[in-house]
Amino acid sequence: MLDFLQVVKREPKPRQTGYSHVLDKGLGIRQVQDLLETAGEFIDIIKLGWGTGYVTNNLADKVAVYQKAGIPVCFGGTLLELAIAQGKFDDYRRTVKRLNLSHVEFSTGVLDMEIEKKAEFIRQLAEDFIVLAEVGSKDENVAVEPFRWVEEIKILLQAGAWKVIAEARESGTVGLYHQTGEVRLGLIEEIISAIDPEYLIFEAPQKRQQVWFLKQFGPSVNLGNIATDDVIPLETLRLGLRGDTMPDFQLKVWKPRSIIKDMSGNR
Repeated sequence: MLDFLQVVKREPKPRQTGYSHVLDKGLGIRQVQDLLETAGEFIDIIKLGWGTGYVTNNLADKVAVYQKAGIPVCFGGTLLELAIAQGKFDDYRRTVKRLNLSHVEFSTGVLDMEIEKKAEFIRQLAEDFIVLAEVGSKDENVAVEPFRWVEEIKILLQAGAWKVIAEARESGTVGLYHQTGEVRLGLIEEIISAIDPEYLIFEAPQKRQQVWFLKQFGPSVNLGNIATDDVIPLETLRLGLRGDTMPDFQLKVWKPRSIIKDMSGNR
């Protein structure tokens, strides 16, 4: 890797901030090997999206390739939701242990579950695993009120979640975002007024969403649902090696913005 420029200094892995939570939608082992050779140091965790891990024939071998590179792997939260719905929670935990997975993702983007029950599942999972809990609905017709996001994030962190993922789906058109992909400003304002962003992973599958969060919170914001093809492009955004962030991170001293602006730059 080239080293003749001064770029943003990144916290080394395993890091707590500047986390890139990457979505594997079914890569083959040779594709994984290529990805790790070129971008492994920029990946903090791999999520085997939704239920893809369940139908991957060489799952254990694939997981081992990631783990050999020092990258934790977890199943998508949807798989755990289905296991809970079918009364297979213990089978799920045994499977995760058998694969030697250190992380699990807990979500209720599809299931309707009381917050007390969610917290209980988190407590049980936290006994054996590092838990990433997700808030927000996957249904584009469901808009959870901002104060309920804050309330749920606090409860899940108190129950033992390591970080909480703010939902956006692979499309980036639900949860944190309007159906157009634009940021729900009031929602994010309310969340960050009560929760330190260090404990959050903002799903940001679209480039413009990644740029918005980086400009608002800086190079060390935690971002999730990053496509494998976007790992290196995202890292260049973090380092100010792309026109979208170079003016902010390279040509002047970056400072947090005091007023959240929309994605076109208008107040």
